[in-house]
Amino acid sequence: MNPRLCVAEGAQLASAHVTTVRVNASDTVSIETGALIFGVHTTSEGPRPAPGAEALDQALDGRLAEILTTMGFTGKAEEVVKIPTFGARTAPVAVAVGLGDAPAGDYDPETLRRAAGAAVRSLSGTATATLALPARTAAEAEAVALGGLLGAYDFTRYRTGGDRKPPVGELTLLSGAAGAEDAVAHAATLADAVTLVRDLVNTPPSDLWPARFAEIAQETGGQAGLSVEVLDEVRLKEDGYGGIIGVGQGSINPPRLVRVSYSHPEATRKVAFVGKGITFDSGGLSLKPTTSMDWMKSDMGGAGAVFGALVAIARLGLRVNAVGYLCLAENMPSGSAQRPSDVLRTYSGKTVEVLDTDAEGRLVLIDGIARAAEDEPDVIIDVATLTGAQIVALGWRTAGVMANDDSLREEVVRIAGEQGEGAWGMPLPAELRKGLDSAVADIANLQPERWGSMLAAGVFLREFVPEGVKWAHIDMAGPAFNKGEPHGYTPKGGTGAMTRTLVAVAEHYAGNGTSEQAV
Repeated sequence: MNPRLCVAEGAQLASAHVTTVRVNASDTVSIETGALIFGVHTTSEGPRPAPGAEALDQALDGRLAEILTTMGFTGKAEEVVKIPTFGARTAPVAVAVGLGDAPAGDYDPETLRRAAGAAVRSLSGTATATLALPARTAAEAEAVALGGLLGAYDFTRYRTGGDRKPPVGELTLLSGAAGAEDAVAHAATLADAVTLVRDLVNTPPSDLWPARFAEIAQETGGQAGLSVEVLDEVRLKEDGYGGIIGVGQGSINPPRLVRVSYSHPEATRKVAFVGKGITFDSGGLSLKPTTSMDWMKSDMGGAGAVFGALVAIARLGLRVNAVGYLCLAENMPSGSAQRPSDVLRTYSGKTVEVLDTDAEGRLVLIDGIARAAEDEPDVIIDVATLTGAQIVALGWRTAGVMANDDSLREEVVRIAGEQGEGAWGMPLPAELRKGLDSAVADIANLQPERWGSMLAAGVFLREFVPEGVKWAHIDMAGPAFNKGEPHGYTPKGGTGAMTRTLVAVAEHYAGNGTSEQAV
């Protein structure tokens, strides 16, 4: 059994219950379990059980497809239905989940992840469940386990009326694949990291302000083996972090810059991640509309993803050096808040005219990017819930990726896609730079026109990346927080988006210690 990571008790952050997963090669009839989850394909002749459901079908005298057809089940992706087993096996209920059309070869990992997540979400209150989805290879086993663990997420900290359990307390994965145990352990570590990020995003700003986030980073990061350095408002001002200070000066909760780092003695490459960490974004004096403010606790999702990824990187022991910068501030209106037309001197030395205090994320990021460059990494990737324009352009599930290097941009998009985290490569048009001209400073933080706002924000950030440094920017304003209904393994609220992508980038750079496998 692989224990799930919990945030330190003193941090008072993680949900009260976590789900565990173990691997078992038993058949689907003899194993003791509260529910059996199996896959179903859609065909022109009706639903057909997928690999993993053979023993259940035999126990039901070969009538499984007939039963599903009678119930109107088609097998389309993520469709879920529960059926009784009529005493044919130890599990009282079986859960059919659609996998869509049968593949010609191996299963798409994301199809398995979403199916497992959707099925587990349907089992609220069930103590144990068995995943009999296709897991013929280590990759398939990892996908099923990860989807099931992510689907079991439930944020219970603020609920009264009893100690609610997650949808499933323990998962058993049926797989005899070589390497399945290691694959499932890897899945559990990733799920731990995403759970941590989801908990951070879901925590209300009354309990997660910059200094508190920094404390959690110290507590949890220390347990994971990370080195953690925290710069308070005094150090930030002394060291010239004008962007972070400017954004945070209107709040009674002062800003922080947290540096978390991991090193491996055999590493030959270094990655740097920078995360936007606005623990609440009111818009500052350029106040947001009320309807745009109620979910702004999620504006620290980039910093959350960076921190979660560093925790996972350390626990996986990757052969890479990794550093993360959490740029933490609370953007509030007050008598001490920065004003439109203020000029900030940032850590890079460049000056910025603030035309809109609600374009604050880029102000904290540029300080983090400039500091990260001093670590001389092979690549810098910043992650942020940066612009509403990202949602307008790409929707709620697809992040925009921009970069100063075309191959890096496409590599990040590919890696995100492999993790099932939607991303789309976007340009950085040179003509948008003129719209950021300032009459009094080196650059303005906003262009006057709305058009191309997501791209203009990327153009702004690029101005603070030193020459010769590879850099990519991920705008995940939509994907970081699910305002709609749960789907697949994604819950309502904080999603933990891009955490797995950052871990995968680090794994790519680890490359067994060889540069040939790096971006």
